[in-house]
Amino acid sequence: MKTFFLLFVLLSVFAVPTFSQDRTVVNDAPAARKLLGRHLFSLQWISWDYFGTATVTNSRGLYRIKGEQKGRGNSDFVRIDGIISRIDAREFVFNGTIVTKVSHINGGQPCTREGEFVFKITGTRKYWRLQQMDNPCDPVTDYVDIYFR
Repeated sequence: MKTFFLLFVLLSVFAVPTFSQDRTVVNDAPAARKLLGRHLFSLQWISWDYFGTATVTNSRGLYRIKGEQKGRGNSDFVRIDGIISRIDAREFVFNGTIVTKVSHINGGQPCTREGEFVFKITGTRKYWRLQQMDNPCDPVTDYVDIYFR
């Protein structure tokens, strides 16, 4: 019994807490409905004519997004994967990874961004645009867009 108690105390003291979000904060139900489902997805360097797709799902109140656009005839791509932590009327907050690979940017090497990002609708646009547009791997501006269904 003492061994079990000692093990429990040690695990409690040395356990590293991790952040885990159980549910997405939905501040606007119509916006959440608009976000659910399959959307066209693009990075302007790849194409505004041939889109990829990004799919938003809801599992027990936690919204997730995963998507990809691939270049035609080359190895360029953009990928998104993670959770949506908050949905407001004209924007949502995404926590996860965005990876871009474009032949003429960053020496053609993948550029990975991880963390919290905001996608926002501005003006009369029919898409959410990534607000952290500055590419961290090269001095260019990336337009990562998720279009309304």
